[in-house]
Amino acid sequence: MQNFDYDLFVIGAGSGGVRAARMAAQRGVRVAVAEAAALGGTCVNVGCIPKKLYSYAAHFAESFEEAAGFGWDVGHPRFDWATLKVNRAREILRLNGIYQQLLVGAGVKIINGWAQLAGSQTVQVQEAEGPRQYSARHILIATGGTPLVPALSGREHVVTSDSMFDLDPFPQRLVVVGGGYIACEFASIFNGLGSQVTQVHRGAGLLTGFDADISAFVAQEMRKTGVTHQLSATVATIAQEAAGLLVTLTGGAQLMADTVLYATGRAPNITGLGLEAAGVALAANGAVKVNAYYQTSVPSIYALGDVSSKKQLTPVALGEAMALVDHLFGPAAGKPARHMSYDFIPTAVFTHPNIGTVGFTEAEARREFGKVTIFRSEFKALKHTLSGSSERTLMKLIVDTASDRVVGLHMVGPDAGEVVQGFAVAMKAGATKAVFDSTIGIHPTLAEEFVTMREAVKEAVAS
Repeated sequence: MQNFDYDLFVIGAGSGGVRAARMAAQRGVRVAVAEAAALGGTCVNVGCIPKKLYSYAAHFAESFEEAAGFGWDVGHPRFDWATLKVNRAREILRLNGIYQQLLVGAGVKIINGWAQLAGSQTVQVQEAEGPRQYSARHILIATGGTPLVPALSGREHVVTSDSMFDLDPFPQRLVVVGGGYIACEFASIFNGLGSQVTQVHRGAGLLTGFDADISAFVAQEMRKTGVTHQLSATVATIAQEAAGLLVTLTGGAQLMADTVLYATGRAPNITGLGLEAAGVALAANGAVKVNAYYQTSVPSIYALGDVSSKKQLTPVALGEAMALVDHLFGPAAGKPARHMSYDFIPTAVFTHPNIGTVGFTEAEARREFGKVTIFRSEFKALKHTLSGSSERTLMKLIVDTASDRVVGLHMVGPDAGEVVQGFAVAMKAGATKAVFDSTIGIHPTLAEEFVTMREAVKEAVAS
């Protein structure tokens, strides 16, 4: 039997890679993880965590305004971009340290350097001292995704989401290109922090793939806060001029900006990994092809997270990592083997106001179930009866008429992600509309609306 340096060698120390490495080491197997950048990957360093912190920061502007209706005189608040950046960087550094402690504490060997496949069971890492090879019984690719910027004249002048947290100086005029959740989140955040934001999107509406009512409603709410939308529009050229960046749209319209953010999609981070040379099959979009057990076309090589999954979410990568470890090394003592389910995955979009969603959109439900019943409620939250804000909340339930099961739940409003997370448990368990109706609401809250909607607004039949 061949002797290997490690039982599991993980390439990439993002959310999925760290979780797999740590859980495997806790099974008593020999594990190494190679990472060329900061521990924690996109989510910790330039994704979920800093984005949510900046979203909190942006909300204070409206909170100061709303406080007056409740009797508070907050004077003239002043935002300091430099302070926010320093405090965020300090918190991210702390999290990097925690990730290191978790790995080292579990017995994982951390190798600093760029790793690539050198065979079906060999990894070469470009370390500070030079290249070094390691053998492993199993290799896991967990390198995540990377932002995409299309080829266009002036491409060198744009930034991606990775750069948004340390811009210098703060952009007084920001053009955001894209209509997905990353584009919408940064448009909301920088608008709240004081930028004049214009969002350019080639589609007729934002957030393709979300429920149509939700997408239209949040776009309307974003415009009320001051974000300008240029829809059915694309960028032709970007040029540096004395007054800033001149963004010319294909129709001839022009915008001036201090910063142009391209948030038009992400691609699997596979460049320089040696996948094709090792015989690892890739999908047309560059994603690593895997089977139900996250195994690639090379039996000893596995992949999970954004580099292979269709669901590019941190909790999905974590779930896949735990399922893979149980598959390779067996479950923890006394525990059943875990399997990743992709049904009813909840998600949130940190626009202003937030979106929370789980399950089918109305269009998807019509295709899947045929006849569905829709419950929908739009209202001004109690807080805003005194705050003076015109913000409104939208809540929507989609029910499979035949079974009475709630198959879609969507919300636009304050803390929508916090609200929807709890309802996701009920939906995963198969809760029916009758169960929702029999549940007592917590009054007065926004969340109680989901258990008090009694009158269907329409029944939709599959087209």
